[in-house]
Amino acid sequence: MVAAAILGEGVPVETGEYLALTEEERERIKRTVHAAEQQTNAEIVPMIVSRSGLYRDAQHRAGLLLSLVVLTLMLTTEIFWLPWGWHGSNAAWLVLATIVAYVAGAWLGTLAPCIRLLTPTDRMRHKVRLRAERAFTTHAVSQTRERTGVLIMVSLLERQIYVLADQSIVQRVPPEGWSSVVEAAVSQLIRGDIVGGLCQGIQVCGTLLAEVCPSHPGDNPDELSNELVIES
Repeated sequence: MVAAAILGEGVPVETGEYLALTEEERERIKRTVHAAEQQTNAEIVPMIVSRSGLYRDAQHRAGLLLSLVVLTLMLTTEIFWLPWGWHGSNAAWLVLATIVAYVAGAWLGTLAPCIRLLTPTDRMRHKVRLRAERAFTTHAVSQTRERTGVLIMVSLLERQIYVLADQSIVQRVPPEGWSSVVEAAVSQLIRGDIVGGLCQGIQVCGTLLAEVCPSHPGDNPDELSNELVIES
């Protein structure tokens, strides 16, 4: 079962770069996970990734778009840069300018704002989902004793948060339950508070899981690390 939400345009969060958190911030998230898991037999794994896809096609789109713009401008303004008329050798300048424009555009296509502008939302959602599913397996979230692992992943470049729960919990929580986790996190993320947003989502997730998967007194092992997972 999954829940996802786009963090609306203009959200002031760091994107596309490695996110450096202080030890205090990491410890805050760790304590929040520990407190949330005291109420439930489930395991919560928090994760932040700088991006979920490479989006190389955005580089090609940006390069092609800029080269077409430059070529069009040069052809429609030749009277200014070719005051003595057209000569065959001038074609070399057109080709060179087009190539330079493509290279410059391809570089611009590596920047987060350009990637978000040129990449369809559905494609980014698909990439985030795939990244979450891969992380779910890589970090053994699916290996808990009662299959009660939950991954809460924030993907910065795409401005999305994704919640992925294991089989044992899927049937017990309605979709609006996961939406409440996402909304709680987004309420802080839109202010640029990544750590606060993640902690808020973890707290709400803990409360939700306590209702459907309460802890067993004397039998609530901490099967997965409470540490924040950060990946590029």
